[in-house]
Amino acid sequence: MSEPFLQRVDDMKRRFDEISAELSKPDVASDPEALQKYGREQSEMAETVSLYERYLGVENELSEASSMLDDGLDDEMRAFVRDETRRLEADRDTIVAELKELMRPRDKNDDRDVIVEVRAGTGGDEAGLFAAELMRMYLRYAERRGWKHEIMNTNETDLKGVKEVTFEVRGKGAYSRLKWESGVHRVQRVPVTEAGGRIHTSTATVVVLPEADEVEVNVDPNDLQIDVYRSGGHGGQSVNTTDSAVRITHKPTGMVVICQDERSQLKNKARAMSVLRARLYERERLRAQEESSQMRRSQIGSGERAEKIRTYNFPQNRVTDHRIGATLHNLPEVMEGAIEPLIDQLSLAAEREIET
Repeated sequence: MSEPFLQRVDDMKRRFDEISAELSKPDVASDPEALQKYGREQSEMAETVSLYERYLGVENELSEASSMLDDGLDDEMRAFVRDETRRLEADRDTIVAELKELMRPRDKNDDRDVIVEVRAGTGGDEAGLFAAELMRMYLRYAERRGWKHEIMNTNETDLKGVKEVTFEVRGKGAYSRLKWESGVHRVQRVPVTEAGGRIHTSTATVVVLPEADEVEVNVDPNDLQIDVYRSGGHGGQSVNTTDSAVRITHKPTGMVVICQDERSQLKNKARAMSVLRARLYERERLRAQEESSQMRRSQIGSGERAEKIRTYNFPQNRVTDHRIGATLHNLPEVMEGAIEPLIDQLSLAAEREIET
């Protein structure tokens, strides 16, 4: 193997084969948790292993072509073998480049679905309106990407803003794109509630959590306090008539999750558990990241809730991301979900930081 990184790929293939052997065992095949665990790990390696197998095939063909050149070939056949060798070498170089891209350091959560929490910050009613607009911006972005989304819980204000909203975005690579959005978003504009025409500054907080399944986050039922009550606010005919709202308190951490948008208590409980698992998974992920001496925490999109990451200046038609100093002058389009240019620049800046 002329490329040192190919040894890591070879190790990955061995692990892939080991998992295949495990999955063929009767005791594993009958264990749903083990199937889910091994299936996820194998799925994450499948593309790289498949490409590596193509690489090994090309290398084998090159070896055979080299052996043929050592035999006593006539000029016509020798020319044919040399042309074939050049073609195979080009294929090999392309595959190696693709393998290098796949083996670049990346967040293991990048392909996960996400749970997004948006909360109004400072600024009263205007902060609630801005939080609602951020939610809409992300839902529009998800639609542009062909992802599915679903509102899990909302707490609205009287002016059609939101105090807080939780929603799910499902699609390949959702976390890889939306993880950069965690932090404090600031808006500067004349609020609809302002009679004097003065520009106000308000904020909203965004938290993006990778979804976790039950295998990864085992929640002890004895650690939960589950309360049910009648939903409040908007929600249809069943509002305030059935005990469909669910509040789950995780006693060891004090985390509280409320879901009330569904009319079904069971659906609200399932959604609340999904949010709780995501929060616990993120809590553990950040703890492990802080403790690991080998992981250098990126300063780009570190996810700190107190970190002001972006300003939306309406009078100047300007959006500025403070982490990378990027500015766009198309605010209306951004609020309609056109945030791809900012996310591209954030991703590129993070890659450069890893490489340096």
